[in-house]
Amino acid sequence: MANEKRGGYRQINQALNICAWEGYLNEQHARLPTLEDVEQISPRVLRVLGQNEGKFTLQGTNTYIVGTGRHRLLIDTGQGIPEWASLISSTLAGSSIELSHVLLTHWHGDHTGGVPDLLRMYPDLSDSIYKHTPGKGQKPISDGQTFRVEGATVRAVHTPGHSHDHMCFILEEENAMFTGDNVLGHGSSAVEVLSTWMSSLRMMQSLRCAVGYPAHGAVIRDLPSKLDLELTQKARREDRVVETLKQMKTEDQRNGARGKGSVTVQQLVTAMHGHDLDEQVRTMALEPFVDEVLRKLAQDDRVAFEVRGGQKKWFAIEYT
Repeated sequence: MANEKRGGYRQINQALNICAWEGYLNEQHARLPTLEDVEQISPRVLRVLGQNEGKFTLQGTNTYIVGTGRHRLLIDTGQGIPEWASLISSTLAGSSIELSHVLLTHWHGDHTGGVPDLLRMYPDLSDSIYKHTPGKGQKPISDGQTFRVEGATVRAVHTPGHSHDHMCFILEEENAMFTGDNVLGHGSSAVEVLSTWMSSLRMMQSLRCAVGYPAHGAVIRDLPSKLDLELTQKARREDRVVETLKQMKTEDQRNGARGKGSVTVQQLVTAMHGHDLDEQVRTMALEPFVDEVLRKLAQDDRVAFEVRGGQKKWFAIEYT
């Protein structure tokens, strides 16, 4: 696999926080299970690792060859690591497989980066790359759209939250879901808009798929339980943010301060996690995540903010 320097980045926009990997970051000393570079994980699904193992990509991006016949579809293309292209080429050739469709879960570079290599090797695929909100030369995917190959019926489900264009795919024959980055095999996913992501997870729950094939990490053998856990953990984090704001206000009042007890995101993160934080984890993970939690809590009328000294300062809304 590629080393972390090579494959450990996450392509994100400024609004996207990578911090929902918080649980993983706090437990990075724990060893992740080893995944094979190429593994038949079900009769219809062959997983090929993207060779971009790293801090935020776990064992690397999972790309999936789906179907049982000569013509199959591919879900995601990795980050553009040459070793992935070689693996895909040898895997397809070794089993006399041809790709009929390429489905992209979303726009992030660790999922779309392999498209140029794929088109270089298989130029006939130039008219067969599909993505919600497609880029140049790509075809659109609509919610509910179905793709069929021998042995596999794959239905697209629009599940925004991790990104605006995020799609999951249901493999009808297995009652399984390719969960993309909305739900991972280890830890928690990154969130672009927390409230939207939580709504998508509830919708995913309603589909009652038993198994999850995530874009990072091992197969999720009990997807309903994983979805329950994700939603419960996010709700607990929201409660923790509100309680910390209340505690900080109480402490200020004990020290003679007046007002709403409002604090900046930076002050709130320090109160929750201490002063001895890795600066990269603070700025790239915890602060963006807490900021997004605060935005959702504001939508729920649990917190509000005021602007003081040119800074946005947050406080808990206390109802009497």
